[in-house]
Amino acid sequence: MQSPRVFCCSFTALMLSSVVFPVLAATPPEPRFEAVEIDTQIEIGYGLALADVDGDGKTDVLLADKSRFVWYQNPSWKRHILTDKLTEKDHVCIAAADIDGDGRAEIAVGAEWNPGDTQNSGAVFYLVPPADRTQKWTPVKLPHEPTVHRMRWIRSRQGGYELLMAPLHGRDNRNGQGTAVRLLTYRRAGSPEKAENWKVEPILTMQHITHNFHPVQWDQDPEHEFVLAGKQGVFLFDSAKGWHGHPIAGGGLDGPDAPGAGEVRDGKLPGGRRYLATVEPWHGNSAVIYAENKATDRWERRVVDGTIVDGHAVACGDVLGLGHDQLVVGWRAMNRPGVKVGIRLYSP
Repeated sequence: MQSPRVFCCSFTALMLSSVVFPVLAATPPEPRFEAVEIDTQIEIGYGLALADVDGDGKTDVLLADKSRFVWYQNPSWKRHILTDKLTEKDHVCIAAADIDGDGRAEIAVGAEWNPGDTQNSGAVFYLVPPADRTQKWTPVKLPHEPTVHRMRWIRSRQGGYELLMAPLHGRDNRNGQGTAVRLLTYRRAGSPEKAENWKVEPILTMQHITHNFHPVQWDQDPEHEFVLAGKQGVFLFDSAKGWHGHPIAGGGLDGPDAPGAGEVRDGKLPGGRRYLATVEPWHGNSAVIYAENKATDRWERRVVDGTIVDGHAVACGDVLGLGHDQLVVGWRAMNRPGVKVGIRLYSP
């Protein structure tokens, strides 16, 4: 297994040419991270989540592995198996959050990963916890769309939380063409142990291929909005507007030849201005920033780094304690012998 590499870079120089990015040219402090290896027996790690599983006030790590779902208990990082293999095809995603306020995470998972089957693939399960959460959990199968790919718990306009699931493709799509992707929300309407107590509603999109989404607090209301990245660009969805997505970056604004996006997160620049971070194109080589411009709906695009290989993860957060958010990008270099995988940290 290749060892990941961490770098710290400044994207200040890329921003100074535009008033949209009002930041100071300063050298960011050297990041200090310690690598802690907690599991060397992973088959294919498809997805991670962070949540307090056992209610001890510490953040645990959850993993969607090819043939099982597991969690690692903080601080010992002891591995506990949530479920063994649920479907014939691989597991693919996991969502964890305390949605009922008891201090312990609720967990949903996605499986039967087969991106080439846009008719019959995919599976979604809610996991019912045992009294001892270190033991195996009971799966409850829920309705789904083909090519289940990503999921997160989001704050609902109706109060509480809903599960949001995004497929990779639209149903019956061929070569990225055909029916638009249909997202699903799942809301508990009774005991979660019974599938019929989950209210499932669709959210229609204009995307034919999606890749990731991110819950955001876009305005002053308590519920989440979310941004969705895909081959047609980045779209914002707001439940107060009927979940009608509108393009804010990429192909949706600039036409079919513009690069789509594979990942998306939001952060804050010095001074508090919002930015969106993406990987472009889909599975692409560029880490890209879009800075908010309140004078127009057009956000200004800047390429922060055009040298990543098969970018597949983005995060924003103030990991250096500077009072604004840095950008972290990971790449996988899939089927590229000799090219190392890595993680880079960029600071405005």
